[in-house]
Amino acid sequence: MPHIDLDDFPGIVAGFNFRPETAVPMRELAHILLHEPNSLTPGERELIATYVSSRNCTTFCALSHGAAAAAHLGGDKVVQQVKTNLASAEVSPKLKALLNIAGKVQQDGKLVTSVDVDAARQEGATDMEIHDTVLIAAAFSMYNRYVDGLGTMQPTDPAMYAQMGQHLAEEGYRTPSARVPVGAA
Repeated sequence: MPHIDLDDFPGIVAGFNFRPETAVPMRELAHILLHEPNSLTPGERELIATYVSSRNCTTFCALSHGAAAAAHLGGDKVVQQVKTNLASAEVSPKLKALLNIAGKVQQDGKLVTSVDVDAARQEGATDMEIHDTVLIAAAFSMYNRYVDGLGTMQPTDPAMYAQMGQHLAEEGYRTPSARVPVGAA
């Protein structure tokens, strides 16, 4: 149950609807980081958001960004691998090194060391990719804490997340997905 009087929308959408003027820059940041052109694919960037959200145990964000990653990647297999066992996940060594950095940022940004950054560079990561990985991990830690701190509703219906993930993969983050409250027809 939400800690304040929020509408009947799930996850971050409830907070965005409560304070729309703060939603605009938060959506814009997510759009730039996850949807705009970048040397990391949208699927890779969504995997970073999913990994951080999964480690933060934020159901809404882990499932919605996992669904967006699956939409970009053509299936859920790699998403599940990254969430459950990064070491054996079928992703590139460069993405593993970047996800390692993201996991450290999720815990405490000060845990990222020059050894971690050098390892990512040795796997071909650019400074921009390292920067964006750190910013995605930091932003999603904030988004996760926003969702969890408000006590928003976090449904578990896979169909809802699949639809949301497809919308995010196609449209990005500037345009809200369907604004239908959970449980409404």
